[in-house]
Amino acid sequence: MATLFDAILFDAGGILVLPDPTVIGPLLAPYGGDPSLAAHIRAHYRGMAVKSWAGSGETFWHEYDLGYCESLGVPERDLHYAAGVLGATRTAVLWRWAIPEAITALTALASIDMPMGVVSNASGQIEEVLRRSAVCQLGEGPLTAMRVIVDSHLVGVAKPDPRIFDFALPAFADFDRSRIAFVGDSVTMDVCGARAAGLLPILLDPYDDHADTESGADLHRIHSLHDLVPAAS
Repeated sequence: MATLFDAILFDAGGILVLPDPTVIGPLLAPYGGDPSLAAHIRAHYRGMAVKSWAGSGETFWHEYDLGYCESLGVPERDLHYAAGVLGATRTAVLWRWAIPEAITALTALASIDMPMGVVSNASGQIEEVLRRSAVCQLGEGPLTAMRVIVDSHLVGVAKPDPRIFDFALPAFADFDRSRIAFVGDSVTMDVCGARAAGLLPILLDPYDDHADTESGADLHRIHSLHDLVPAAS
């Protein structure tokens, strides 16, 4: 990827943290779900792809739950029940498992002085979760510094509504918005929202779920946040 951006905004869920697999693994194992960490990491991105293909917005997660459970190997006879259990358990506070490569990628980006921030559809908890999970923090300190952390619950507007980015952009007033990347894992919410705001959308697609889709052909896709480092250098 050529150098296309001068600053980066990140989604939180799926980019920096995941629903805690140490909780969800044992929860879904009785229904035939693979409890391994690798399986649950993969299941999240499959669930997000299924949700995007359905065109579901922020408030409707049933397709995600079905895609997640199916990816884990839950048999069809138990799929809807297991998805219901997941949907009832996957609360905002469970989006807390720090993605290891996200931490190392943020450190690498900070080492080249990349300006960064977070814009997340959340429930008022995301700044605290990111700090407690040792991913990043607002302002300077022991963790990677973010110029801004925007939580949709606190500002009253959620992606894909492009107005949510208006709460982050004043912290990046020294950059043209077309040179600010937004990295997310949802075509419907992240890519569409960022594009409408005039930002550069980048889709994290580690398993190439969108490689053969019409939307995937028109996207900047990366397999890892580490792909951003050479693109920013």
